[in-house]
Formats: sequence, structure tokens, C-alpha cells
Amino acid sequence: MKKRIINAKRFMTWPRIINGLTISRILLGLPIIISLKNDNNEVFIFLILIAGLTDYLDGYFARKYDHKSAFGAKLDPLADKILLIGPMIWLVHENLVPLWAIWLIISRELLITSWRSGKTSGGPASIQGKYKTTFQFASIILLLWPKNWSTIYTINIINKIGYISFWIALFLTLSSAIKYIFNQKETHQN
Repeated sequence: MKKRIINAKRFMTWPRIINGLTISRILLGLPIIISLKNDNNEVFIFLILIAGLTDYLDGYFARKYDHKSAFGAKLDPLADKILLIGPMIWLVHENLVPLWAIWLIISRELLITSWRSGKTSGGPASIQGKYKTTFQFASIILLLWPKNWSTIYTINIINKIGYISFWIALFLTLSSAIKYIFNQKETHQN
């Protein structure tokens, strides 16, 4: 009995919990897409909020317990991309945002993620990158807010805030990409 407890303690380490939270975000990507495809925005909102919470918690625990790993540093931004790209494409499908804007966001995400993954530490996210991700999450949630959760008037206000958040996210996406590219250029010149 005592051996099982010791093995359980060994299995439940902070790095495993932190990486487990990140992996759970990747696994939530498929149910999120299925809920959108089935016009079940209530379930979508619930799942995307859980995913956002796991994103916050894995970063919080990694900082609090100083368990930053190269694996986690590379997997965390990839999990965000896997989670957000599907709903972004869905926004285009629903004619809520223009295709070119989503193409720019996805291109930036793939470019920067590939550069960051080449670093042994994964490359830390900038504060601007964190704001960008927050605005991306917010815009997706607000643009896909369930129609039966409020009056048409309130839904229109929520959607307008979502549109504003989307354009802020796009601006932050592009400006952080430009900043990152110039930082990379300076690093390679030195």
C-alpha cells in the first residue's frame, strides 16, 4: 500500500501536471470544432473557457514552482495555435471576419512558432504576444456568443466588442511579428 502511494507521488510531479494541462488544451481542439460544426455554441464557450483556464494555469504553475522545461516551452505555444486556428477558420466560414485577416494571423503564428521552436528553451512569449493571445480568445468567444443567451440587442453589443477585439488581436499579431522579425535580424547580425 505504501509503495503505491510513493509511486503515485512520483507520477504526480509538477512538470507532469503542467505538461498535462498543456496537452489537455491540444485534446480540447477536436471537441471544440465538433461543437461548432453542430451549432452548439454553448458547449463551444464552455470548452474554450476551460482551454483558456488550462493555458493560464500551466503558465502560473510553471512560474510558481519554477518548472520551466524546453518541452513545455515548445508545446505551450503550439497548443494555443492548435486550439485557436480551428475556431478562427470557423469565423471565416460564418462570414464574421475576412479570410485575408485569418490568413495573416495563421501565417504569423506558424512563422513565429517555427522560429521559437528552434530555440532550446522554446523562446519565451513576449507580453505583447500574451495580449495577442488574450484578444484572440476574447474575440472568438464574443463573436461566437450563443444567440439564446440574451436579447438580440445585447448579442449585437457582445458581437461588436468581439469585432473590436478581433481587430486589436490582428494589430497585435502583426506588430508582434514585425518586432520579432527585427529582433531576429539583430540577433543574427551580432
